[in-house]
Amino acid sequence: MRVIICDDHAVFADSLSLVLGDAGHIVAGVTYSPQDLLAVLRGRRADVCLIDLHFPSGTALDWMPRLRAAAPETMFVVLTGFMDQEVLDAGLAAGVRGFAHKGQQAHDILTVLRRVAAGDVVADLGGRGGARHGGAAAGAGGDARTRSQAQKVAQFLTPREREVLTRLARGESTQALAKAMGVTRSTARSHVQSVLSKLGVHSQREAVIEAARHGLVSVETGEWLAG
Repeated sequence: MRVIICDDHAVFADSLSLVLGDAGHIVAGVTYSPQDLLAVLRGRRADVCLIDLHFPSGTALDWMPRLRAAAPETMFVVLTGFMDQEVLDAGLAAGVRGFAHKGQQAHDILTVLRRVAAGDVVADLGGRGGARHGGAAAGAGGDARTRSQAQKVAQFLTPREREVLTRLARGESTQALAKAMGVTRSTARSHVQSVLSKLGVHSQREAVIEAARHGLVSVETGEWLAG
């Protein structure tokens, strides 16, 4: 499956591209605006394009006629944090082939992409349950491996370090993190450095991507996922 991702939440887009690559799929491009996506679609072939619903320049549905004209063979999946019948109806009328919910874990979003690539139209109201049930049989082994890997990584993090990681996933600065946790900036930096060391990365951005890759946190909500 060749996939292009478009989301102005750069950490989310980049981390999902790693998940797709780890699953054996080809990420043909990662873009952060519909304008950039148009250029990529014209120059690269993709089976599926995952695009966020809301952008400063308008919604994905506003852009859909131009996007589909640029890549008639590409199937579009819209990513949204809120599912309602009006959005689903408008999306289907615009030629969208699937919807994924931002509250889903990465492997659930991947299931939606696979179903659409296989020819399904995935428009379950509520999003979360439909996508999971639809791909449960095919993805059970991969989900178990993801959970197992996440648990192994999580056991090396203290509760304080887990909190730091979730706050980094929400985009908090070291200063904001220190204030929220009631510690000095120096102590906050120390906690951050400890997280980076344990994850084997060199920057806060890499830490969030690695955490999402292992299923530890949701990069959309900052929620801790590893139990």
